[in-house]
This record gives sequence, structure tokens and C-alpha cells, in this order.
Amino acid sequence: MSRGVIAAYAELLPVDDHTPRLSLGEGGTPCVESRVIGPRLGLGSLHLKLEGLNPTGSFKDRGMVVAVARALQAGATTLVCASTGNTSASAAAYGARFGLRTAVVVPHGRVASGKLLQAQVHGATVVAVDGGFDAALRIVRELATRPDVALVNSVNPFRLEGQKTAAFEVVDDLGDAPDVLAIPVGNAGNITAYWRGFREYHGLGRCSHLPRMLGAQASGAAPLVRGRVVEHPYTVATAIRIGAPASWQGAVDARDESEGLIDAVDDSEILAAQWRLAQEEGVFCEPASAASVALLEKCVVSGAVAPGTHAVCVITGSGLKDPDAMSGRLTEPVTVTASAAEVAAALGL
Repeated sequence: MSRGVIAAYAELLPVDDHTPRLSLGEGGTPCVESRVIGPRLGLGSLHLKLEGLNPTGSFKDRGMVVAVARALQAGATTLVCASTGNTSASAAAYGARFGLRTAVVVPHGRVASGKLLQAQVHGATVVAVDGGFDAALRIVRELATRPDVALVNSVNPFRLEGQKTAAFEVVDDLGDAPDVLAIPVGNAGNITAYWRGFREYHGLGRCSHLPRMLGAQASGAAPLVRGRVVEHPYTVATAIRIGAPASWQGAVDARDESEGLIDAVDDSEILAAQWRLAQEEGVFCEPASAASVALLEKCVVSGAVAPGTHAVCVITGSGLKDPDAMSGRLTEPVTVTASAAEVAAALGL
């Protein structure tokens, strides 16, 4: 079990001797080498950073633990956030674990059932608003003005500080930074955090070079690709269904400073990549996670990523977060009598 990101990287995080050393075992997620997709693309290597193995099933736990630790240190008693699902699940879990009330504002009808369940089962008070994520974030910003209330969205600087530890782990696990790192982009905090982490490690001499950052947006929710806010974003990848990213400038900086790119993939490409990951790599991720693989595949085809490149795709969350996304591909199990002969026939054995 991971000892937690604060314990592992305290000297590189904004914590001091008075910051509670909190953990639910977040961090320490593996970089698993691709067996099929990477070789098929002609890459030197492809590793999948499996962030769905964090305690609540997504990368959000890395930043949440630092944000909650600092909130406790400041005397907060309530956590508040807007969410498309993963942030609310993480905030609710850490709030429950460490005795804080959690209040969540979500866009009505636009949160995957598994994520909403997580927030509720951990005791969060959930309110749905008639609007998108951007409206929900605007509301919680207004609510988080009292000293006993901590806003734990990625606009909280401690969130990004915790999330940058994933970049540290990539280097620690692989021995150096990859040539390229592909990552989903919704509110854009994670691409900002990874780039910060790589730059800090490079500055300390812990990696020999910096990777190109490839940011994946869904075509129906691609404000950074279009260069303007998307008023009514839509995509099956609910975690990145965001039209006005809070960390817009951070994502642009990561793209430009790394000589990378931010591009869009459509829902059919996302779902196809999700299916291939499950069928060929044994990795079941939520649709937003698969956007990183879909974009990497697109970049190889276009020539933006050269053969022999060493790549990492960030798989941001578990497929169990949003099982409904697979519903059209699955069939009901065949039912037979409790006979070995009939079961064998049904299985083709």
C-alpha cells in the first residue's frame, strides 16, 4: 500500500511541521507497459499510468489529500466543490475520513451514477443545479467565502501541488521522463500539474529532459482547441465535459513550453480506445481516460508523434466510475440449466 503522497514527497509540497500527515493510501500507482497498443503504433514504449488505482478510483485523490490537509491546518470544518463526479467522490471520502462536512454542487443529469453514488455514500450533501459544470463552479466560488469553508476544486492551489506528484512517480518508475505524455484535459488542472512536476524534477536533476505534453479534449467540449469558451459542452466522457477550464492558462503554458499540442478526439474515437484498452490491455478505464490513448493514436497517424517514441498515457479513472458508457457493447449472459454439458456447449468447449 502506498504511504501517501504527503509522506512520499513532503519536501516538494507546500506542507510544514504543522500540516496533518493525512492519507488514504493515495499515490504509488503503477506505470504498466502496453503489450499490444504500443507495439502496434510502432512506439519505442508505451506505459499506462493507472490512476484509477487511487483510493476513490481517480487521480483526484492526489490533490485532495493536500488540499484537505491544508484545510484542516487552517481550521476549516466544511469542504465544498463543484464536480462532474470524480472531485466530489474524492472530497467526500477524505471529508468522511478526517471528520469534515462535504457539500457538493453538480450539474443536473450530467454526472455518472457511480461517481454520484460515491459522494453520497461517504455522506456528502449533494445539490444538483440546472446548468453545466461551469455554472456549478461559479456558485461554489461564491459560497466559499467563510473562513471555516474550504473550496477544494483545482482552483485551490494545493490541489495542483498534490497532483504534480504523479509526474514525480512517472520519472521514479521509468528512470527518466518519457518523450511524450498524453493526458485528458477537462478543467485543465491535471495537465498543468504534470507539467509543473516534470519541470520541478528536471530542475532538481532527477530527469534528463522534459516531455512533450499532449492534451486530449473531446470534440464536443474542446474550448482550448477552439480558442474560446464552449457554452454547451457535450461528450460521453463526462469527466472532461467542461466548456471553460479553470486552469486554461496553465494548460496553454504546458502545451507551448513543452512544444506539445492540445487536440480533440470525437466520442467514437474515445469509446473505441476505451474498448481496446479493456480488450487488449486488461485496463478498464472511464471514457475520459481513454481520450489520452485516442489522441496518442491520432498523433502517430498524423506524424505528430514519431515511430520509436517513448510515451506515457495517463489513465485518470476507473471504468467502474461510469459503467453505463459500455452498455451498448455488452450483451446479457447466456442462461442454461445447471449442467456441465450445457455450460460447455454454451462456452464452445
